[in-house]
Amino acid sequence: MSVQKLTVMAMFVAIGTLASHVFWIPAGVAKAFPVQHAINVIAGVTLGPIPAVIVAFAIGLLRNLIGVGSLLAFPGGMIGALLAGYFYKKAKTYGAAAAGEWIGTGVIGAVIAVPVAALFLGSKTGAFFFILPFLTSSVAGGIIGWVILRLIGKSSFVNLKTEPSEKSI
Repeated sequence: MSVQKLTVMAMFVAIGTLASHVFWIPAGVAKAFPVQHAINVIAGVTLGPIPAVIVAFAIGLLRNLIGVGSLLAFPGGMIGALLAGYFYKKAKTYGAAAAGEWIGTGVIGAVIAVPVAALFLGSKTGAFFFILPFLTSSVAGGIIGWVILRLIGKSSFVNLKTEPSEKSI
């Protein structure tokens, strides 16, 4: 992994952690963070699936450590980031990355949140309780991420998957 890629990952983690103080939506025992979902889409496109999962995990961990997140950040954020990166890798469209985020967080993450909430948060709610807020947040964040990627376009920022050449150093 290049220093450039690690730096971008750290910047995404910082933005995602700091943005949680600014904009979040209460959703029962969970907190919805549309900025997290936007970062998942952008990281999935610019960094790939595995680095995007690492970014999502780090943001979730930091938010929990400073008391502005919940344990539900892990299944939703990480699965959404993984599918955003995977769908982009397969289809090469920003819309596919956003759809991966919506499916990963809004549906799969919401279903996985049920046993997590029962075990660690004492919540006895069903999957439908989580699907609506998770899906709402991931759709909003996915659209934000898609718009940002469209504005950035095919700049060198989007092409972080290749190592920099010696001439560019």
